[in-house]
Order: sequence, then C-alpha cells, then structure tokens
Amino acid sequence: MKGQVQSCHRLKRAFRFNKRAQTWPAGSAGVSCSAGRAVVGGSFGCLCVLAKDHDRAELGFTVEVSRGPKKQIVSPRGILLVGVLPEGEREEAGMSVYWDRYRGSTVRLGGGDSASSRAASFQDGGNRQALSQTVRLGRVQPQHPAHRTIFCNDREANLPVRFKGNSVSTTKYNILTFLPKGLFEQFRRVANLYFLMISIMSTTPISPVHPITNVVPLSLVLLVSLIKEAFEDWKRLQNDMAINNTPVDLLQDQKWESVPWKKLQVGDIVRVKQDAFFPADLLFLASTNPDGVCYIETSNLDGETNLKIRKALEKTWDYLLPEKASEFHGEIQCEQPNNSLYTYTGNLIMDKQTLPLSPNQLLLRGCSLRNTEYIVGVIIFTGHETKVMMNSMNVPSKRSTLERKLDKLILALFGGLFFMCLIGAIGSGVFIDRKYFYLGLSEHVEQQFNPSNRFVVTILTMFTLITLYSTIIPISLYVSIEMIKFIQCTQFINKDLHMYHAESNTPALARTSNLNEELGQVEYIFSDKTGTLTRNLMEFFKCSIGGEMYGTGVTEIERGIAQRNGLKVDETRSATAVHEKGFNFDDARLMRGSWRNERDPEICKEFFRCLAICHTVLPEGEESSGKITYQAASPDEAALVTAAKNFGFFFCRRTPISITVREANTEKMGNVQDVTYEILNVLEFNSTRKRQSVVCRYPNGRLVLYCKGADTVIYERLCDENNDIKKMTREHLEQFGSSGLRTLCLAYRDLPNDLYTKWNEKFIQAKSSLREREKKLDEVAELIEKDLVLIGCTAIEDKLQEGVPSCIETLSRAGIKIWVLTGDKMETAINIAYACNLINNGMKQFIVSSETDQIREAEDRGDPVEVARVIKDSVRQDLDRYLDEAQQLLHSPHGPKLTLVIDGKCLMYALDPALRVKLLNLSLNCSSVVCCRVSPLQKAQVTSLVKKGARKITLSIGDGANDVSMIQAAHVGVGISGLEGMQAVMASDFAIAQFRFLTDLLLVHGRWSYLRLCKVITYFFYKNLTFTLTQFWFTFQTGFSGQRFYDDWFQSLYNVIFTALPVIIVGLFDKDVSASISKRYPELYKEGIRNMFFKWKVVALWAFFAVYQSLVIYNFTVAASRNGHNSSGKIFGLWDVSTMAFTGIVVTVNLRLLMICNSITRWHHISVWGSVLAWFVFIFTYSAIMTPRDRQENVYFVIYVLMSTFYFYLCLLLVPVAALLCDFLYQGIQRFLFPYDYQIVQEIHRHDPEESRAELLEVGHRLTPDEARSYAIAQLPRETSKHTGFAFDSPGFESFFASQAGVFAPYKPWDVVRRASAKHRTPRN
Repeated sequence: MKGQVQSCHRLKRAFRFNKRAQTWPAGSAGVSCSAGRAVVGGSFGCLCVLAKDHDRAELGFTVEVSRGPKKQIVSPRGILLVGVLPEGEREEAGMSVYWDRYRGSTVRLGGGDSASSRAASFQDGGNRQALSQTVRLGRVQPQHPAHRTIFCNDREANLPVRFKGNSVSTTKYNILTFLPKGLFEQFRRVANLYFLMISIMSTTPISPVHPITNVVPLSLVLLVSLIKEAFEDWKRLQNDMAINNTPVDLLQDQKWESVPWKKLQVGDIVRVKQDAFFPADLLFLASTNPDGVCYIETSNLDGETNLKIRKALEKTWDYLLPEKASEFHGEIQCEQPNNSLYTYTGNLIMDKQTLPLSPNQLLLRGCSLRNTEYIVGVIIFTGHETKVMMNSMNVPSKRSTLERKLDKLILALFGGLFFMCLIGAIGSGVFIDRKYFYLGLSEHVEQQFNPSNRFVVTILTMFTLITLYSTIIPISLYVSIEMIKFIQCTQFINKDLHMYHAESNTPALARTSNLNEELGQVEYIFSDKTGTLTRNLMEFFKCSIGGEMYGTGVTEIERGIAQRNGLKVDETRSATAVHEKGFNFDDARLMRGSWRNERDPEICKEFFRCLAICHTVLPEGEESSGKITYQAASPDEAALVTAAKNFGFFFCRRTPISITVREANTEKMGNVQDVTYEILNVLEFNSTRKRQSVVCRYPNGRLVLYCKGADTVIYERLCDENNDIKKMTREHLEQFGSSGLRTLCLAYRDLPNDLYTKWNEKFIQAKSSLREREKKLDEVAELIEKDLVLIGCTAIEDKLQEGVPSCIETLSRAGIKIWVLTGDKMETAINIAYACNLINNGMKQFIVSSETDQIREAEDRGDPVEVARVIKDSVRQDLDRYLDEAQQLLHSPHGPKLTLVIDGKCLMYALDPALRVKLLNLSLNCSSVVCCRVSPLQKAQVTSLVKKGARKITLSIGDGANDVSMIQAAHVGVGISGLEGMQAVMASDFAIAQFRFLTDLLLVHGRWSYLRLCKVITYFFYKNLTFTLTQFWFTFQTGFSGQRFYDDWFQSLYNVIFTALPVIIVGLFDKDVSASISKRYPELYKEGIRNMFFKWKVVALWAFFAVYQSLVIYNFTVAASRNGHNSSGKIFGLWDVSTMAFTGIVVTVNLRLLMICNSITRWHHISVWGSVLAWFVFIFTYSAIMTPRDRQENVYFVIYVLMSTFYFYLCLLLVPVAALLCDFLYQGIQRFLFPYDYQIVQEIHRHDPEESRAELLEVGHRLTPDEARSYAIAQLPRETSKHTGFAFDSPGFESFFASQAGVFAPYKPWDVVRRASAKHRTPRN
C-alpha cells in the first residue's frame, strides 16, 4: 500500500520524529505498508509505523502480531500502543484497520533475517507464502479512548495528551459571565420573563404607563437575586482559592519542593505528610510504614471515620527518598475518570512487567493520611477529574408538589389576565366612535383610536391592557418564597433543640430549602431497618456450631413476644457472661476454653478461626486484649472479631500478607501462642455476592478457604455431606430470625495445592483485566467458592433505637403509612415490625413468600425457567386472593387493619408490569408493608411505584449507601447520620441523627411550613388581584381606552415595598398550634395530606373576596368623591381619587393579613404598620417634589390637599371596614359551623399558658452542661473544610430570627358563643 501518511500529532511531540516517506524492507515478513512515522489512534494511544530497522530500534519498538483477537505493538516501556481488536472494539477505539488475509502464528516485524521471518510466517495448506497485509489509516473519530496512559515523572511525555490541571473551580460565574449568565438564570423563570416582556412593551407608544412602572419592580427583584448569587459565588471563590493554594511537596530535580496544589500535573510524584489531605487522586508508591502500608480516613468522602488500609505494590516500596523516587519512570494504563469511589482498574508497567492496580493502591483526593509519617505517590487524576469532584456534580434537583401547583395557579392568572384584556379590547372596539366629538377623533388620529379600523383598535388596545394589568402576576412571589424557605431551614429546622442528638453532637440539617412544605404532606414513609429503626450497634449474641445452639440471652423481640403471649421470661445471667462493646454472650459451654469439652471441639476451633481470619478489620493500639480497638468497615465485622477474641482467638496483628491470631486453650488449658496465617487472597463482600472469602495458609502448609455470608448464598454452595448439621443449622437460623437477630453462615473448604495454583492463575488474570474486572473476579470466585463444609452460623443483635415504637405509632395516627424495606430474613423483619408497633396482633397479615413447598420443589429440579414460572404464578395467585380478601375486610364495619409482608424474590415478579397494578392496589389498602430480602434497586422501584403509580407524597429514610437510590427516588429523602457513613446523608434532602426526630420534622416543621406557604401564596394571589381589579373597574368608565388609574410609582412599589414584608413575616412566624400540641394531636397532620389549604376551592374563595373588596374600594372612593371638593372649592380630580383608592388598598390588604394570622408576634405588628407607614412617608415625600420632564405633576401636593378634607378621613375609616366586613363574617361562620381540626384544638387549649421564649429556655436548661456546650459548639459558624473539594456549604448566619416569640391571636367575638360547646370536643380524625 502506497500513499500519503499523516503524522500523528501526539506521538510527534512525544518522540520528536520527522516525517519521512519510507517503505518496509523486504525482510519484514512480507508486510507492505505506506511509509511514515505516524498513524492510527486507538484505545491506548497511537500506532507508530516505522520504516527502518534502526528507526524502530531508535525508539525501542517491537511489533507483534499474535494469535487470537488481540495483536499488539509494544513500546520500549512495555506499553500497548494499539490492539488490533475485533470490529466492535476497533470502532469503539476509533480505529479503521483492515486485514485482507491472516494465517498462522506469531511474526515479529523487525530487524532480522528475512528468510527466518518468512519461515515462521503465515501458512496456507502447508504452502508457505508471504502474504501482504494492508493497514488502512482511517480517520480517527473524535472520541475519548476507553483508558488513559500516564507517563510517571515525565511531564514532557504527558504534554501532548493535555490532561486537565489540578486547579478546582466550583464557581458558577466569572467576571465576564456573571451578568449574562446570571440574567439568563433569572429569566428562565416564567414570571421574570413575563415581566421582561411587559417592560419592553411599556417602552412602546401603546403603553399607558411609564416604563418605570414595570422596570423598577423587575430590577429590584433581579438585583436581590443577583446579589444573592454573587455572595454565594464569592464564598465559593474564596474556598476554591484556599484549596488551590494549599502547599504540597513535589519531586523536582531529586528534591522535594513545596508547591501549591493548583500547579500539580498528571504523572507528578508528590509526598504527603501525616494528617495532610491528598491533593489529587494518587497511585500509592511507598510509605514510611513497614510493608508499604498506610492508613487513611475517608470521612470527607463518605463520612466513615474508621481508618482504611492501603497497600503499595511491593515493586514500588523502595521509591521513598527523593533520590530513588526520581528514578521511577513507570507507565500507567488505567480507566478514564469516573465518579465511582470504590472501584479502580489499571495496570502499572515497569521494568517490562505488568502489575495490576486496584482500589488498594488508590489514594483519593479529600482523604487524609493517618498514623503514617508520609507517603509518596504518583498523580493519576487531577482537578475536576478526581473522583470526589466528579461526585459533586449532577445532584438531583427536586421540586415540591406545592411549587408545581403554584405553576398552575400562575397559568390560571395568565388566563384571567387574557380574559380581562379581551373584554377591554372588545369593549374598546365597540365603544370607539366619532360621535363622541369631545374625544377629538379626527381623520388623522393615531391608529389605536381610529374608528375607521376597529380591528386594529381592538388589537392595539389588547396590548395596551396587557401592560396595564401586568401587576396581576406577583413578581416578588418567588423571591419571597425562597427567602422564607431559606430562613425556615437555617434558623428553625437546623436549630431545633428537639432534633439535636447530644450523644453524637449532631443537630438536624436541612440540605435543601426547596422541600420544606413537602414535609407537611407526606403520606408514605419508606424506611430501612438496620441503622434507621435499629441502632446499628451490633452485639454477638448467639451462635450455632456443628448443629448445636449456644447462647442463653433474651432479645428485645423475645421479650415483646413473651409479653404479647402473657408469659414471663427468665433473664438470669451466668457467672461467665461477658458484655462489652460488640459482645453480649452468655453460655458457659463456650467461655473460658470450655469449648474443648464439647462433642466436636475441632469444628468449634474452625468456627473461631473463621471469625478471627475471614474479615478486613484493622487492629489499633496495643496488642493486648483490653486495649486494642478494631477499625471495621461495618459494625457486624467488628462484633465477630470481638467474639473471636472473647472465645480465645485474639486477632492482634495484620500486615498486607498475614494475620496474627493469639490462640488460647487450643491444645491445653492456659496455653497461649501467636499463630500467623498467610493471607493469599481476599474475595471481598459486595451486594451481589453477599459473602466474603479468604484463602489462607496455615504455618503447617494447610490451605483453607474460609467463607461467611448470607444463609441463602452459603447453602447454595455447600457440599452434599453433613445433612444433619445443615438441617439443624437451618432450624437455628429460623429461631434466630424469629428473635430479631441478624444471621451469617460460616463455612470452609480445604484446598489441594494444585487446585489452588490453577485457580490463582485465573484470579491474577481477572485482577489484571482492564475491562469488567469486578465481573471477572466474581466469576473466578465462583470457581472456588463451592463444595463448602458448613461450620455453623452467628446471630447478632441490633437493638431498636430509642423512641422508635412511639414515633411510628404517632406517625400512624397522623395518617402516614410506613413501609419497611430491609435485606433481612422475613422472620427477623416481621419481629422487628412487631417490636416497633408497625404490626400488632389485631392486624390481618398478608404474606407473599417464596419459601413454599411448591417453589422449593421447582428450585430442587434446577430449571430456572420453570422456577420463574412457578414463582410468578404463585405471586399472581397470592395477590388476587389477598386483594379480594382485602376488599371484603375494608367494606366490613369493624374490619381489622391490614399489613402486607413480601420477600425480595416474590417482589421481583410482583414488580413485573403485568402484576404491578395488583401489588399497588393491595399495598395501598394496607396500613403497613414489610418488604424483606430486597436489594437497593428494589427499594427504589417500590418507592417509585407508589410515587408515580399512586401519586402520593413519599419520604424515604435510610442511613447507608444501599439506601441512596431509595432516598433519591422519593419526593423527600431523609438521611440518618449513623454508623454506616454519610453516603445516605450526602444524597438526602434533610439529615437527622435518630428516627424518632421524624416526629418533629414532619408534624411540627413540615406542617407549619405547609400552612405558612399556603397562606403566603394565596395571599399574594389575593392582594395582586385586588389591586389589578380596581384598575379593571376604572377601564369601564374610560371607554376602554387603557387610561391608567394609578400613578406609575404607586404601581411599581405596591408589590416590592408596601405589601412585601408582612407576608414574609407570616411565612416565618405564623403558628396555628404550638409544637407540643402538634405532636399531641398528630391527626392535625391529615389536613396537609388532604391538601386542605391549597385547593382550587380555597383559591376561588380568595378570588371572590378580591373581587368584592376591589368593588368596595373602587366604588366607595369614586362615589364619595362625586360631591366632594377640596378647601379651594374645586372638585376632586383623577389623581385625588386614585391616591385615596390606593391608600384604601394598602390599609385593607395589610389588615386582611392580620385576620389570617393564627398567632401574632411583634414582627407582625412591625411589618404591617411599618408597611402602612412606609406608604404615607412615600406619598408625603413624593407629593412634595416636582422636577421638570417627569409626570409627577399629576400627584403634586395631592396628599396634602386630600388630608385637608373630611373625605379623606371618612374613606380611610369606612373603606377598610366595609371591604373587610364580608371576610369577617365568613371567618366567624366558618369557625363556628365548619371549623378546621386545628381550630377545634385551638378552642380546647385556648386557656393553656402560651409557649414563648421561656419554654425554649426551659428545654435548654434540661440539657447537661456538656450537652449544652456541644450544642452551642455545633451551632457556631464554622469554616468549611478546605480539603473536601466541595464549596457548597452555606456559611453560618446569626440573625434576629433565631427565636420565635409566639403570641396567640386575640379572641374573636364569636368565640364567646362557642366556648362552652367547644371545650368538650375532641379532635376529629
């Protein structure tokens, strides 16, 4: 093949070679190729085609074409430049490589004897013939390769790739983009865009108002929003600068130089000292600790404070000192940047060896170094390509249901605006006529008033009236709501002492302010069990070894079962009982070496060794039983290792390749010896495998695989022996589950050396794979995790959190249905549900289980298709039967409450589209649902089923990473900051420390927020409609000409000054009942579930009062002015009447606000009377000033003239009274005849002492000095961590909103009539 070859830009810069058109020599295995040093870009870099032998030798390239799907060209450092891959993979890599013909074995294309090359070349039917191969250099597609190649300690080689720098920017704007981008963000809101259009229209001749009328309120709203955006972005910029300028040691010229983080590049070698944070994602090379290990803390990533161990590759342990580190020139092939914190695949190529890399060699940005003097590492990912920064993006945004309904209300207002403008426009077209000679409608009049073309008059008047009536849309509504929600979160939710957990020093945290009111409408709660309903403080409680059960303790669940059955429980403990953190076991048969006297001491020994060896726990502290502490990934693991210690198998030391166990009483009583077990392989636990295995070698050479995991997984992999032990252990598992205990099965397998050697080769290959490494490791693990011998099982107790039963009972009374979604066995889940009052004996239980004889028989036959069919048919039959039964029970007058229990296997088929509707209908008829053995994905699917299928407001609460998808799927996500890290909190909308705090979060803050925002939105709608309708009524008296009734500045400042503050105060401080009464009468919460306060019926009622009040205000002021005159004897003009009408509107709407308040504080008085005062101050000033070239001559001195007349005072007194009379009567009748639930409760507690600051102080006094100090410290403004990579934390705010001084509204006159009867009423359900 001959032709022009384009030079590869990246290789040209990296290796500095020239373009020369050359041809492959004849001795190159008969391969002809177009010349040049250039060519095709693939997954791993570029293919360099070299012409001469010395050219290839110059760069050290060898070209290999090998049998199989992958043929490679290898660089001098061993890096694969391009693989000649299958077609699909070639296309993915952006290559176009065509091979005409291919035969035979390996050919090395390079300097060498041509005859020998041909002799080893392609064969066809025994005839050796050199065939030509054609490589077409196709156009490289502009797509990212699947992997990246990094040259360590060689910036020049990395330069062509243009890796991203390490500077981090979390700001939304810069100096140039702030104004355009900020305005774009603001005008994405329909209301702001609408007012922009109105402002533009007001500059045209058809506008009856000055542009200032619409520009001023729009500008004020935009100014407030942009100032807020600028302040938040400035805080982000400051945080970014602090992060980017943090110093770190960089290897330069064989010495460490301190440089800021932002100057680091991919491939650089850095040194990180103890307690410092990693500046980027690093490949761990060497450590000052022996055996190349270091300890890191990942609390900034996932909130877990327990230390993690990381181990460097043995080949890199020596690169610790700068002189030695400067010699390191390996190459790294690894995955492209991604947001997976717990996975990493790559290879390190050094000294012509390929070494697999895993997460054990990865040090992530945001983590800190602990218990290690310093480490040396190579930078792999920088800046925004680090895993922590990639996790900080794409946070799911949620909008509340109320906000979506508000959009519909805005659309309704648009419809009302169009209807009003249409009436005016048609009226103008009909009214316009030259017979009204005094209007001067001559032939040369402008088109808007030309009777000769009534259609044009109608159209132009339409636009005129749209401008005139634009105030019907509340421009400041969104800004006011944002401000209210923000203050509700920062000052009320975050600072509520009732949701402060003193033990962990954790206050409640609102991570978003978008969903406050959604908390007041929740109907379904989806809860995890472990760590959410329970404490996640695991204690080893019972066990079964070799078919024998051990442990005599009584669990909380067993006590509850005994109480329900009227039995007494004997809880005397023996002298050998031990109770410490993670261990609460009582059985003399195993303690203090007594297990040696059991029937089968050898299996007991295997049990204890499995506990002591099969784990990933790290020991800390002195190697003595009383002083050592265990750092474990989960409390379960720590409990199991602690149990082994108490049984005489003390895990005391770990290195990357071994575990040391101090074994007591194994040979004879009192004998103690340290035994070191070599750890050969660790097959880690994940949610798919549900098990963990360790391959270890005993000091005597014995090879053993220890495995622990879920019973369903372990039983599938047991050998066909010891059926009696299997049967007894299964019975024990069911008993443990019925007692509410968490169970794990333990098993082992002795491995022959030859079997292990063959398997280990496959394991190493899978571990070195760059594609689907996790999947391949799981497949390899399946090969050895079989034919296991069952040892026994463990039972761990996880006690309920404090206050969970009473909290669930309270929430149930509030009309909230609670579903528990857990991975535990059905027996455990049911008994936990009993313990926390989710299920009781009076309920009818519907159980859908896969543990039936029919399903077991199908599983024994081993046909997966038949198993699926049998389970699906069984689930369909159960759902149909239970649905019919539920309908009958619901129609019976005294039918019991219903509960559904379903396991994960059945749930998988029940979520099938064919059965989904039946499952949903049955679930919605049940007061509680328990789903057991469910996966994280199924949790999210169940949540979405109710959210989308039933269209109900849902809340998910959990504490672990397996709850994240469920939390994000619900309308509201609540994370519990527990012992499983902070993944759930980081994905949540609200964070609390205990499940019981849901009572305050929902029944108090959620309910208050819902009531307040409903009042805010409906009041905004009312006051704008009232104001606009007075202008509308005036249009009928002006021949529909579009003449304005009010001065431009009146219209501009009505929304942003004269009526803005009072409604914000209502949104912050209004309370119908106190917090304690809200929790005492949880039935009040049902009003939010039914959305009683933001229905179209409520909106229509407010619209009716707006129409009535606008008619009263307009007609009273106009009618009263007809016979009035000022002190000069002149009659009142337009601006006198309109000023008087505007005064009446300001006073009326502000007084109307006080009438809707349930509690009135000093802030209510300040805001309402301050707004009225602001109007008078403005009009006194505005009327006293007149400047040339403005329109203020209209109202010059108007207020002074008005106040000199009796007309002003008469209207000021009578107009608000007459306007509010209808509202006053309605409220009295409604409260007397059709009261809301909260109004009845108000009557019952009308004489109770008022809740005020004194009660809050009393709550504070109930805290101990340490608790009070912890809470005070937690509330202090604190600096955001410089090392997390995040810059989104809001700063601490201190303001006058810190406390609420609530004073109930004065008694209404009609209350006297109802007082006697109301006192004895009880709240309605």
